[in-house]
Amino acid sequence: MSDDWQNGGFGLYVHWPFCQAKCPYCDFNSHVSREIDQSRWLRAYLSELDRIAAETAGRVLNTVFFGGGTPSLMDPEMVAAILERVRQLWPTSNDMEITLEANPGSVEAGKFVAFRDGGVNRISMGIQALNDRDLQRLGRIHTVSEAKEAFDIARNAFDRVSFDLIYARQDQTLEDWKSELREALSMAIDHLSLYQLTIEQGTAFGDRYERGKLRGLPEDDLAADMYEVTQEVCAEAGMLPYEVSNYAAEGSESRHNRIYWRYGDYVGIGPGAHARLTLSGQRQAIESWRNPSKWLEASEAGTGESLREAISREGQAAELLLMGLRLTEGVSLSRYEALAGQPLEGRRMESLFDLGMIAREGDTLRVLPQGRMVLNSVLAELLAD
Repeated sequence: MSDDWQNGGFGLYVHWPFCQAKCPYCDFNSHVSREIDQSRWLRAYLSELDRIAAETAGRVLNTVFFGGGTPSLMDPEMVAAILERVRQLWPTSNDMEITLEANPGSVEAGKFVAFRDGGVNRISMGIQALNDRDLQRLGRIHTVSEAKEAFDIARNAFDRVSFDLIYARQDQTLEDWKSELREALSMAIDHLSLYQLTIEQGTAFGDRYERGKLRGLPEDDLAADMYEVTQEVCAEAGMLPYEVSNYAAEGSESRHNRIYWRYGDYVGIGPGAHARLTLSGQRQAIESWRNPSKWLEASEAGTGESLREAISREGQAAELLLMGLRLTEGVSLSRYEALAGQPLEGRRMESLFDLGMIAREGDTLRVLPQGRMVLNSVLAELLAD
């Protein structure tokens, strides 16, 4: 139990909460601010790193991920200082993956090179669409030409570059998506994150949808067809789905995100950041203050955490399934049993086996392609009381 986290590894997530503009579909903890005292923010991040390192001393750190928000708005010197402190606090793996999220409208060649020289070795770009009309609808502040230029700059600076696209957009046809996806795959890419547009409550799109003003969204059948086409087109290009929304050439998978999905331990610092840490043999769920000003002041006073509570064995087992079954590789049933204290109920699986939603191969339980299309329903059935 106390060593279970080692099945997934150990990573660090750093949340930068600021953006140049708030996208209408986004429900992440991101904010627009005219003035940001980056020196003050750096001191707070370093203080939080020191605090949490005292509890996790000696662990080998596998990955660092700067997410947001738009971390490419951070000063490169700030990123470099954080990474320097990280290496002072933890032993690191020889091939540590260090990812920084970037938006095409917030970068130029010199800044990418500075991020690389500061220690970043992987870039994840939020491109979202490859036509200007849809970029405007999605509230993006860059054009397609700017996105492609930023991508080329990134490819010249980094060996590993990923980018995101959103599908099932307003008035998008199946052929539109197929053509756009093939264009994306032609851009010397080795990792893609492909997300279906979801309308979240509390976002501008959510408000518009409730008023009946968000028109042209695809019917469920068309969205399902787009998902199937995504599998086919990516497979043709040698980009295999290693997770529900992520596709990669062999060896180019996101190691950091795999720590989440394999239910490892991870530190989360920054406003609204979450963590899972096994301390004194007990896995803890940790949350940070969501409001940036509150987090900054709390971190300066000693801790940015707003919540820390133990996760029950049953809760850990449920989280293992919720995260691990997103992966094509599946989860270990014996690992589930060790966490839960009992095996996964066979009756819960029988109907899903019969429907072709899941498969068992030795100790491994996997969700099949048909089941991944309705993953939430599959998980609900497996975890039903």
